[in-house]
Parts: sequence; structure tokens; C-alpha cells
Amino acid sequence: MHRHLARFGPLIIAAVIAAAMAGCGSLRPDRALAVAPNLVSHQLCSAVFVAGLDPDAYYRQALAPDLAMFEPFMRHDVDRARHEVTATLAGGFQSRAVYRGAEGCLVVQGPTRQPAAASLQSPAVLPPIAGPRIVTPTDPALVAALDHEFAARPLSVTNAVVIVRDGRVIAERYAPGYGVDTPMHGWSMTKSVTNALLGILVCEGKISVNDPAPVAAWSDPRDPRHAISIDSLMRMTSGLDFGQSMQQNWMTAFDPTTQMVFASPDMAAVAERAHAGSRPGAVWRYSNGNTLLLSRIVRDAVGGDAAAVLRFAHAELFDKLGMSRPTLEFDAVGTPIGASHMWAPARDWARFGMLYLDDGVVGGQRILPPGWVDFSARLTPGSEAFGYGAGFWTNRGDQTAARLHRPHMPADSFMARGSLGQYVIVVPSAHLVIVRMGLSRTAFEDIDGVDRLVGEVLAAQASRSTRLASSQSPSISARSD
Repeated sequence: MHRHLARFGPLIIAAVIAAAMAGCGSLRPDRALAVAPNLVSHQLCSAVFVAGLDPDAYYRQALAPDLAMFEPFMRHDVDRARHEVTATLAGGFQSRAVYRGAEGCLVVQGPTRQPAAASLQSPAVLPPIAGPRIVTPTDPALVAALDHEFAARPLSVTNAVVIVRDGRVIAERYAPGYGVDTPMHGWSMTKSVTNALLGILVCEGKISVNDPAPVAAWSDPRDPRHAISIDSLMRMTSGLDFGQSMQQNWMTAFDPTTQMVFASPDMAAVAERAHAGSRPGAVWRYSNGNTLLLSRIVRDAVGGDAAAVLRFAHAELFDKLGMSRPTLEFDAVGTPIGASHMWAPARDWARFGMLYLDDGVVGGQRILPPGWVDFSARLTPGSEAFGYGAGFWTNRGDQTAARLHRPHMPADSFMARGSLGQYVIVVPSAHLVIVRMGLSRTAFEDIDGVDRLVGEVLAAQASRSTRLASSQSPSISARSD
């Protein structure tokens, strides 16, 4: 069947493009056609050479479902000797991604610069959160919670769960092919990492979130974009008219934000050219363009290239947290893809969550400004239906999202959240960080299942506390006169 389809592939693809373009304004079809092969080559390259995953299994589980009608026309090849992956759509649209060490993978779209040298790890400030072996819980309630999460469900696969209480892993589980050291793609959880890098720069006095964003193209005070602040970029209220990043499927190939990430060598430059659709702060619109501009602000503040960003990110964040294998990926001009492309093991994501659980303090050292965590988790007006803060999703404030989709998460909780069901949930009132990584194509990317997991973990902890209190209570005996 695929041979017959491939024969007419270009004609069918052209018809699909024409039909989609009829309702998509003036978006360029060449970039739309580049998205699918670039997505496949980049993601497979990272899965194989960053994470060490099986390419065929990863393609079937993580990529093929999103390609939809394009999938029969897609071919890919992994060259382990050259550390690269090629992907071809309909026999004519080809993409090549190359592994670049500490920078992860890059889709080649013209001349490439030399990759940055690998960063040297500094001594960790945070002590280990677990030993080398998987922490299997003995509490029956926690075992049941993990069983529930890993049970077979339509359209949802869980690859890892890590539960941390009071700085130690108390339970974890991994799907076959994954383990303690397996890096996993966080997708938009990377936005929360960008939040941390910005917070460190604020703590160092290098930027201010309330000043106009340092974007040279917006420097003219008469430009309506001149008023856009770092705060409004973080809160997705910049007013830039630049598509949306709430969904991931084949139709998003026609969205400018998707084309920016998967069909543009200089991503922030594309976002920089977006027009102002509304005044800053007036409209909430979740878009990767906001965070890619923030990523370039981070790059420029620390030295202006990928090597400087890697040194900064490792020395000031990753190494201090004791993160073992984080890989932050970069575009062709050396800007971190801070909206969507960091890989790290589930325990590393848990360590990251602990930074926010502990109010930005690591081992007694403050690396985020006082009040930064509350600022990040404060509900952004206009986002009530989703519950968004500043680089984190949040249950705080008066909102409908928490009541409808996160009823078991406490009112003080907030989370890093990524496409296809990646979560780092921070629950300060329970001293908990819960990480869930997987591939979920259910409504709202299995937020209901993750909410259930959080509720079951909280119930297990409440039961444990009751048992401990009971065992520590002195026995009361009758007194004889």
C-alpha cells in the first residue's frame, strides 16, 4: 500500500497543503512541508544520540501518531557512524539532523557554526536524592498509585514517575526501555527552565522583568512593541500576533510558531518580527515565540553564544541542583530552544522541581530572587480557563482550570508542563514533587490522570502521617491511687 501511496505522494501532499492553506492566510507552504521531516529528523536524532532510545520504537510511539496523513510518505534513516538522522517526506522533502554533543541535535538548514565544547560539571550543592537503583516503594498505597498510573490506557503511555518528599525519592517506576539515567524530552517544561535562568539573571542584577524587553528591533519608543516587558513575555501577554502553541498535531505545521521551531534556523528572529496585535497585558495567548525571545535575552545577557549559555546554565543551575544528564538544545545561531527542547532524566526533572519547592534555595544558597517562586506561580489574568503563571502552570488564584481539571491538586500547587503529558508538579504544602513523563494524546494530555495520581499520592502521605502519629502517641493506662 505504501508503494502505491508514495507514487502519488507529492500530488496528495500538494492537495492537502492547498486545502489547509485555504483557511490559513498567507503562510508559506514550503515551511509547512519542511515541518514534518524536520520534526522527525530532529526528534529521532535526540532520542537516539541524547537519550539512547531505540529509534524504531520511538518513531512509532512518539512521532508517527502526530504525522497522521503524512506518515505513509515519511522515510527516515539513522546513521550511527556519522551521528545524524535523515528524514524524507514524499520522496522530495528531505531533512538532516546532526548530533552536536553538549548542544544536542540540530536540523541543518544552511551553514552551521562549530558546536560548543562540552561543559565541565561543578560540584553539586544539592545532595543526592536517591541511590543508583530504582526506588521501589513498600507502602501499599504508593504501589497502588503507581500501578494505576502505569495501567494500560487508550492513547496514553507512562514512561516514568518519580515522587520526592522532603528531598528524597520515596517511589519511582519506569516503562521498559527507560530507567534512572534515561534522558526524556520535557517539551514545554523547558519554559520553566528558561524561567529559572531568567530568575538567576534577575538575582545577579543583569535584567529586570519590569523594564522593556531588550530587543533591538523594538527600541524605538514609537513602536508599540517597545512597551513589551520580560514579565509580559513570561506571562504570554506580550500582545504579539503570532499563532498559538497549545496543540500538537499535523495541522500545526501551518501555524507560524511551529514553523518557527521546526523550519527556521534563527527562531527568535522570526518571533521578533511579529506584529503587535494588542497592547501588552491585555490578552493572554500561549505561544512559543514569547519564550524564544526570552531565550535570546538569556543568551545575550550571559555572553552572546551557545558556549556562554552552556557554561552559565551548568554552573548556575544544572550542576548546583545535581542534575546528571540535562541537554538543552540550540538553534543554528546559538540561541537555546528554551520554549521546548530540553532532555533530562526524570530524577533531574525532580531536582529541578525541588528548586521551586524550596523557594529558590539550594543547599542553603539562594539562586532565585526572594519572591520569585510566588511570582512564577501567580495566576496571570486572562488565563483562568487554563491556569498559567509566568513560565509555570498554576492552581493558585480564582480560576476555572483548577476546579475542572485539577481538583485533587492543592490550591498552592503549580507545575512545569510539556506537550504529550510531561509534568513536574510542585506541592509546597505537602513537601512533594511529582514527576510524570510519557506520551498522552488524550484530551488535555491526560491532566485528569495526572491529577488522580497526585490525589492518590497525597492520600498515601496522609495515611502515613496518621500511622506515624498513632505509633508515636504515648499509651494511656489507668492510674491506681
